[in-house]
Amino acid sequence: MRDDYLHEAQKVITDPMILINVVSRRAKQLKSGYKPLIESLERLSAEDMALREIMEGKITYQLDEETQEV
Repeated sequence: MRDDYLHEAQKVITDPMILINVVSRRAKQLKSGYKPLIESLERLSAEDMALREIMEGKITYQLDEETQEV
């Protein structure tokens, strides 16, 4: 993963555990054939593509109600 992408994505999703989960799930989707939500002129890994999507506001997350109560 590119450090610059990681630092920028951390500004959008500040909780490291949530960021890891979002990137992991999105990277799995991209690897299984889902189309990227952004265009890139450079070839990026699935993880870097997920970070870029987060940075550009293309991916959001929502906590389950059970998780919020803990």
